[in-house]
Amino acid sequence: MGLFSFARKLGQILGQRPNVPAAFGENRLVQTILNRRSIRKFVDRDIKDDEMALILEAGRLAPSTVNMQTWSFGVFNRESWKDTFGRATPYGAMRAVMALGDVTRIKRSADIFPDAPLVEYTVGVINASLAAMNMTIMAEALGIGSVMLSDTGKTGFFSATYLRETLKLPSGVYPLMTIVFGYPMRKDLPMPPKFKMEDITFCGDYKQTEEAGVQEWFSLMEAGYKAGNLFSSFKAKLNYYRGNLNRAESELKDMILGQKWKT
Repeated sequence: MGLFSFARKLGQILGQRPNVPAAFGENRLVQTILNRRSIRKFVDRDIKDDEMALILEAGRLAPSTVNMQTWSFGVFNRESWKDTFGRATPYGAMRAVMALGDVTRIKRSADIFPDAPLVEYTVGVINASLAAMNMTIMAEALGIGSVMLSDTGKTGFFSATYLRETLKLPSGVYPLMTIVFGYPMRKDLPMPPKFKMEDITFCGDYKQTEEAGVQEWFSLMEAGYKAGNLFSSFKAKLNYYRGNLNRAESELKDMILGQKWKT
């Protein structure tokens, strides 16, 4: 990518803005949702216990399939994270919440998934993800930044076996992601490259995104990643993930399907 092309694409990224109808421009909740960014640099300022309690309450009250609440949350501060995992919280965050799919409670009351492990897993993923998003929105409303991690620091489904062993997770509980929280060092981060609304919506028959739109998004992702990682590339990051996919796939099959998969 040439220097001129790189600069032009960075200009495109920096020029992006949410599409907000004028009537909603001053709505605080609208601004909270649309201004949320993934934060990876935090100031050295702790999060108050009552603030963290409110973030967790947002997760607890999230919607879920038939109100099954198929989730559990591992809650850590810097000290308990280091005691558990032997390393610092990712990005130096002050607090961390690990969102796990958890069907153990529903199994104890009414086992409705005895022969449908993939449906069971999907329900858990959907519900825990809704809870995780609720927590990030509540954090944003409190002026607290966050980022969702699935791999960095062995924090999610990419490290399923490690987390199962480290946290002694029983059958029916599986790690999905960790959200780390802290007060952001910067609050004016640009939007990451997003597809246009017409690229991702349709009515009636499914409409595939035009190839030009896909390639434009990918080129912006490359430029944005390079801007923040001068000695790496977006393609190198994707190759890293590809190198771990087979291991992660095998671990998840074992955790989710167990003996049913093996037979």
